Amino acid sequence: MGDIAVTTIPRPAVRPARPEFSSGPCAKRPGWTPEALKDAVLGRSHRSKPGKARLQAAIDLTRRVLEVPDSHLIGIVPGSDTGAVEMALWSLLGPRKVQLLAFESFGKDWVTDVVKQLKLPAEVLEAPYGELPDLSRVDPEADLVFTWNGTTSGVRVPDAGFIAADRGGLTICDATSAAFAQDLAWDKLDVVTFSWQKALGGEGAHGVLVLSPRAVARLESHTPAWPMPKLFRMTKNGKVTLDLFEGATINTPSMLCVEDVIDALTWAQGIGGLAAMRARADANLAVLADWVAKTPWVAFLAADPATRSNTSVCLKVVDPRVAALPADAQADFAKTLASRLEKEGAALDVGGYRDAPPGLRIWCGATVETADVAALVPWLDWAFETAAAGL
Repeated sequence: MGDIAVTTIPRPAVRPARPEFSSGPCAKRPGWTPEALKDAVLGRSHRSKPGKARLQAAIDLTRRVLEVPDSHLIGIVPGSDTGAVEMALWSLLGPRKVQLLAFESFGKDWVTDVVKQLKLPAEVLEAPYGELPDLSRVDPEADLVFTWNGTTSGVRVPDAGFIAADRGGLTICDATSAAFAQDLAWDKLDVVTFSWQKALGGEGAHGVLVLSPRAVARLESHTPAWPMPKLFRMTKNGKVTLDLFEGATINTPSMLCVEDVIDALTWAQGIGGLAAMRARADANLAVLADWVAKTPWVAFLAADPATRSNTSVCLKVVDPRVAALPADAQADFAKTLASRLEKEGAALDVGGYRDAPPGLRIWCGATVETADVAALVPWLDWAFETAAAGL
């Protein structure tokens, strides 16, 4: 053991200035301080003129930065991305066959909602972590539910080519770790959901629901067969409740969170909007890709570069010494890596998702500085070498 310890690489001299690499809630935008919240509408009703004005400002900024077409409605809803997805599932599904893509944890959650809760007949197209299902099997006549970017697997669809332009069914897309970092095909997506806590580095508990005209038409023509909780109701007397998409909300939002996301969106607009945010995420991924290419102990969970996420980057340990361990010991090794990085203040919250294969998950969205990703890389090697010294 003494001889092995001598060969361990030295502790790096420089730590990331901001070691927040969590995949949600994610790092705040560069330069953020609590002073950004000083203009929050506090102690007032969210339905007051100032309150509704700030909610409308958040919606308007979202449209500009995310480049959402004017034809689409944007609403702020309760329950984070999960709430937004479930509002869509409960409100829109039923008239057609349903297909679901399940290639990571949250996609599998939507399968549970549709099959076990709503009890709808559905076809589930599955793939193991690190891969995509066979997209050629997507039926344009079915309603499709899928994640654009698998937060827990680091796998994303490469584009929207698998969605027919003349589709009969609706596409319901969970885009929570894709929005503001990847190009969403608005002409192919009827429902898009995300949360502020991902690529914007906002606070939790609020979701965003974007509806195309086709989704609105379904809402106004379809009455679900099951009871609808108040939180999910988006229509009244057969018409979409438009004020929900004009600054009103179904429940009471946190005006501190609203002010925080306005700050994040203002920052995003100031650096160049969606293109700049996507470029920052791509640059962060590139640092890790260059390192993985020359590092034998690690690999991407997503083997195909075309389907590799530029936000929730998932890594697996492929060193033969670790690969030879039993599955539970491999999981313990991955936890040891994350724990050592956190104790050193080099990376916080980078353990893989609890249901995913053991490894590390490093958020590389636009609010993360590329210099911090570069500073992290030597620490990843250090953590591995020190942990593997005992094998």
